[in-house]
Amino acid sequence: MPLTLNNTRPIEILLVEDNADEADLTMETLREGRVRNQVHWVENGEEALAFLRRQDRHAGAPRPDLVLLDLHMPRMGGLEVLAEIKQHPDWKRIPVVIMTSSDDEKDVIGAYNKHANCYVTKPIDIDKFMEAVRSIEDFWLSIVRLPAA
Repeated sequence: MPLTLNNTRPIEILLVEDNADEADLTMETLREGRVRNQVHWVENGEEALAFLRRQDRHAGAPRPDLVLLDLHMPRMGGLEVLAEIKQHPDWKRIPVVIMTSSDDEKDVIGAYNKHANCYVTKPIDIDKFMEAVRSIEDFWLSIVRLPAA
């Protein structure tokens, strides 16, 4: 039986990723997992904030239990989104996992300075990429207790 949040509902994940291929692979990997989840994909930081604010086409959006956030995106970068999330009184407890291709130490430090919950460098190899997503799922959705909305 798939795991759920407090055995009551699927876990809501907000995936913020501008690369459609990586988003598809992430969502497919999460669908194959043992945790029942609902993944909501947005392509940039502005859309992520609209989702969190339940604006426009996101008016009925659920509050995410976990955010998977890319750093380098058009229009609004991941660090800006992260800062908004962690400064907002209703969102600051939502765990944010940075998933990015950048292994630049400045990006790592910048993410943790803005209170990222963890930083994962996306592997280039497709199998290792899927393994990284599964590891994130195992840790954040099976081991860690997420706060209720």
